[in-house]
Amino acid sequence: MRDVCIVGGGVAGLAASIFTARAGLDTLVVDGGESILARNASLENYPGFPDGIDARRYLHLTREQAKNAGATFELGKVTSVESVDSGSPSASGEAAELGVEADLEDGFVLETDGGDPLEARRVIAASWSDSDYLVPLDVGRLQRGNKHFVSVDEGGRTAVDGVYAAGRIADEPHQAIIAAGHGAKVGFAVIHDADVGFYHDWVVPEGYFTGRGREVPPGCEEIDDEERRRRDERARETMVEALSEPLEERPTMHPSVERDRE
Repeated sequence: MRDVCIVGGGVAGLAASIFTARAGLDTLVVDGGESILARNASLENYPGFPDGIDARRYLHLTREQAKNAGATFELGKVTSVESVDSGSPSASGEAAELGVEADLEDGFVLETDGGDPLEARRVIAASWSDSDYLVPLDVGRLQRGNKHFVSVDEGGRTAVDGVYAAGRIADEPHQAIIAAGHGAKVGFAVIHDADVGFYHDWVVPEGYFTGRGREVPPGCEEIDDEERRRRDERARETMVEALSEPLEERPTMHPSVERDRE
């Protein structure tokens, strides 16, 4: 059973996965395909890129960062999420029907379109504003027009313990920087609720804590100047390589425009 299963490989899901994976939680991202951000022709308002950046290149880099953090990925579409209560009399029967082990801890089983069921202790919904797969759970869905959002608290927690929502599906504004920030915030909520040893995801200079007679807190790391320079060099090499050639991928046009062209 995974510690965390994230539904959606867009900005919010990737940001959440970076933090949960770095905290040591076994994190799986189920990527249903292309992120909505791939429709963006040029990402112009994301801090750190003075002249903007190609949105698809940004997605590639963020996905690589999530993998470097320890997150794993599976391509597929989640069709339903159901809770599995190991203490209930029907749990073994439900598990048998779903083709998973009967001695699961309390958690969730995610059915996928054409794939094997997935097991997770916690689920982060970070897909676009289609929450149909959450219907089996009473998470508190909100309909606005043809879209269904999910009601959450300030940490992205839904009405169902262990189920969270991040980004657009949580009714956050349709902006990449906000989706990334909200995904990170939800990732922190999951880390807190999982009760893992964690103080801060923070890399500091050697002696920052130990020089004051303190142990390095969980989630933090002290590095000396040589290691800092090594990491800086690696980071620069990664970015130089990533930006050395134009990206040939074109933005994805809105589906309605594609239909109009046929």
